[in-house]
Amino acid sequence: MIGSSVAVPAHWRDFLALTKPRVMTLVVFTALCGLLAAPGNIHPVIAFTAILCIAVGAGAAGALNQWYEADIDGMMKRTAKRPLPAGRMDRQSALHFGVGLSVFSVVLMGLATNWLAAGILAGSILFYVVVYTAWLKPRTVQNIVIGGAAGAFPPVIGWAAVTGDVTALPIALFALIFFWTPPHFWALALFVKMDYQNAGIPMLPVVEGEVSTRRQIWFYTAIMAAAAMAPVLLRLTGPIYGTVAFLCTAIFAVMAFHVGHRRESDPAKMLPEKRLFKFSILYLFLLFGALVVDRWVFA
Repeated sequence: MIGSSVAVPAHWRDFLALTKPRVMTLVVFTALCGLLAAPGNIHPVIAFTAILCIAVGAGAAGALNQWYEADIDGMMKRTAKRPLPAGRMDRQSALHFGVGLSVFSVVLMGLATNWLAAGILAGSILFYVVVYTAWLKPRTVQNIVIGGAAGAFPPVIGWAAVTGDVTALPIALFALIFFWTPPHFWALALFVKMDYQNAGIPMLPVVEGEVSTRRQIWFYTAIMAAAAMAPVLLRLTGPIYGTVAFLCTAIFAVMAFHVGHRRESDPAKMLPEKRLFKFSILYLFLLFGALVVDRWVFA
């Protein structure tokens, strides 16, 4: 079993790598925006603690994901250098690390803010590890569609940490990230298709082919566009968010339309697909940043 022969303690950088810090950046940012957009006041120390708990919880989910998928990661070029498949850490250490971070983040969140926020945080960790990683990902082509809920929880948790409830706006933000996830991830899956094929993961390009994947990217982009504009149509946000959401979504749609009508199968030539993937990350940063500015200006 991968990593079972490790004789020396893993380096701290390997534990950090288990938390998927690059992925965590977007998680923390959307959570922070949910917290800052929420009505009411929260002490800066409590706010910092809440965001820390969300970051630690996200890191815990990443560690448990890598613990469970260590063998699969070893089959994929994109993930083969992670601590477990590379043999720099044993799986038991990763498991203990992930479980420890999970318990710490949820308990601290409950004690520092409220137990609704803690409960949603616990649910998001369990959803990512159990529902997505262990159940959906290896079994169904809809893994990313349903599993997208795992990454949509952070702004809801940030909001709940301040207010102790969940109202229309955090639900709308959840929907935005939920429908953003398929076109974001499938753009990546197109140019790393062989990785998933070699690992036996039923991602959409592997199971239904690239033509179907490209159509689905465009289809979910259309739904995402509606979700992005929903806060404006429901009068939950003002013109700053509305303007940024409209312009950025238009750019996203044009890029997705281009990808949807291409028939390129050589990963080396998939520059539009790579651009869409990169822009999709920037897209969420811009929309959530605009949301906070909008709420502060028109509060």
